[in-house]
Amino acid sequence: MAEIVGFRAIRPTRDKVHLVATRPYYTYKNNVLKAKLEDNPFTFLHIINPEFGKANKTKANSNERFEHVKEQFKRFIDDGILHQDKEERLYIYRQTKGTFSCLGVIAGSSVQEYDNGKIKKHEATLTSREEMFTRYLDVVGFNAEPVLLTYENNQQITDFLIDQSHSRPEYEFSTTDSVKHELWCLTVEKTNHLISLFVDIESTYIADGHHRSASSARLHHLKGANKKNSPTAYFLSFLVQENQVEILAYNRLVKTLNSMSVTEFCFKLKQVGELKPLTKLTNPSKEHELVLVLKNEAYTFTPFKHLIDKNHPVNALDAEILTQLVLKPILGIEDLKTSDQIVFSPGNEPIETVANKIYCGKYELGFFLYPATIQQVKKVADHRMNMPPKSTWVEPKLRSGLTIYPID
Repeated sequence: MAEIVGFRAIRPTRDKVHLVATRPYYTYKNNVLKAKLEDNPFTFLHIINPEFGKANKTKANSNERFEHVKEQFKRFIDDGILHQDKEERLYIYRQTKGTFSCLGVIAGSSVQEYDNGKIKKHEATLTSREEMFTRYLDVVGFNAEPVLLTYENNQQITDFLIDQSHSRPEYEFSTTDSVKHELWCLTVEKTNHLISLFVDIESTYIADGHHRSASSARLHHLKGANKKNSPTAYFLSFLVQENQVEILAYNRLVKTLNSMSVTEFCFKLKQVGELKPLTKLTNPSKEHELVLVLKNEAYTFTPFKHLIDKNHPVNALDAEILTQLVLKPILGIEDLKTSDQIVFSPGNEPIETVANKIYCGKYELGFFLYPATIQQVKKVADHRMNMPPKSTWVEPKLRSGLTIYPID
């Protein structure tokens, strides 16, 4: 079963929700972040950047900085920008961009199910980041950015969500990234009904938010593991059917040819795959086909079939194939997590935009990958393995500050 619970969300008033809810601060360029903080007094960014414009600032990621976050959060409540619902409930949320639409449930998900492996993960987390996020949650006392979870397609849940979405939403607004956001607040009766429908879901899968879920579990073990009905026993999540997430590739941009000439590099590539010139730059059209941009030329690169371990959950992925056949042995990049010779470009960036970074000489070459499927991601999680670093860019990306989960 998938255990979810309703909660008393702290959320923006209807007239200010479009001003409060925001993308995570780290997704903004510095100049854009500065402009938003200067021009919008209601943005949630002011809570997570409490010392904006101040001459004397506390150390980043320090408890002192987190205390200021908590103070700003309280000020938003005191000023009536945020308010808390009186009853525990679930929230239905829909995000639409162009032809892509995603309808799901904002809820509390169980730390116990996370610990027991019923909430499955496919990514290794860094202990240092876990510890920092745990301290953050403990000090500020709220969780504002949901973990994205997927579950197998379930017609009863689908029918219920669609039926509820026919009513007028509590929130309906569009943001400057051309995304439409809608949110419905369920009654207690409908909340309980939806909770009962999730009992039939055997497992859920983390699509995005591994560090957030791991930190929430760590906080519960430190603070509330022995407390009945502790608010730390659940973490903020957005649950969607697996057919409603969009997985894009993470492409690789490399700064060096490892002291080789272009001719030498291409010769070595041809020892492990087929290299064909491209007359027109385009994304890969199928699995195990990669697009290579080298200097001012573009190619398709297809690894030889006998070098692909098709039955292995990780080794069969294009991102891992590229690492094991090219990045490590030919380009000398041993650790993708620590190397300063490689950067990752999410698949939502147009290929022409990324390729221009190579044409202008900022990078020597770039590899564009075919996206992994949700079934491949689930297979990795089911085998308790980890996806290669930066191998999936998952949509939807949720807004911070839309429904805030109180911890203390």
